[in-house]
Amino acid sequence: MTEMINSLDYAGVECIKEHFSLTPLQVQQFTALGELYRDWNAKINVISRKDIDNLYPHHIIHSLAIAKVLHFQPGTTLLDVGTGGGFPGIPLAILFPECHFTLIDSIGKKIKVASEIAKAIGLQNVTCIQERAEQEQGKYDFVISRAVMPLPDLVKLIRKNVSHSHKNAMPNGLMVLKGGNLEGETHLYRKYVEITDISTMFKDDWYKEKAVVYLPL
Repeated sequence: MTEMINSLDYAGVECIKEHFSLTPLQVQQFTALGELYRDWNAKINVISRKDIDNLYPHHIIHSLAIAKVLHFQPGTTLLDVGTGGGFPGIPLAILFPECHFTLIDSIGKKIKVASEIAKAIGLQNVTCIQERAEQEQGKYDFVISRAVMPLPDLVKLIRKNVSHSHKNAMPNGLMVLKGGNLEGETHLYRKYVEITDISTMFKDDWYKEKAVVYLPL
């Protein structure tokens, strides 16, 4: 069983290396996530137990789809709303060590997992806070999230958190990982929303009907 899981970790990291230029430290950090998440998930369920073998394609690489849409400039600040066990924030924090990520979740057990994993791999650019989005008052360049709630509800909550001082190739705003038919959720923003199909980035049937939704705010 351990050999099978290790081979899945290896395949996952190799896939990341195919798409992104990584330093030896980043390779080490991405590789460490497999064992760390399996260990923590056995204590605190942050990923479906039947999906833990798909940790890399369904969670880590899925999170990195945001980086295919925009390469964040050094100094960019990001707020990960409803991070759960650290997705998409932790994989993106590994990829962009010169950006700062604030990860929030209302559930203490989940934010503990994210915090402990960030600490274990030596991430210096991550802050984990147990709170609801309504409570967060900080200003950030981008808010990121992974399907925590319908888009209009999320926009209402986080519009206050988006800074109007821009430093990236795309204006500040919201980047969300979403699945399924997005027409209803994005209709209000149809004039300026950008939807990027993840299946064009990574070769896996699982990514069909999954997208990165970008909304400048």
